[in-house]
Amino acid sequence: MITICQVVREALSNSFLSVAAEEQLRECLRSQQYTLDDLRAFWTLQSVVMSGRVKQESRLVATRS
Repeated sequence: MITICQVVREALSNSFLSVAAEEQLRECLRSQQYTLDDLRAFWTLQSVVMSGRVKQESRLVATRS
């Protein structure tokens, strides 16, 4: 299973969070099989998404409609 840190690392390197990656994050969080480092990475991702440094595919699709 992919970890939250891995998903976040990919999103940060691409400055983009895909819908598939968002679903992977949800699955990781639902499984409750994550570490404190995973949570810290998730919080970092939330921060950079809110600042606009990482774009969310799901938000881009919503704004085009």
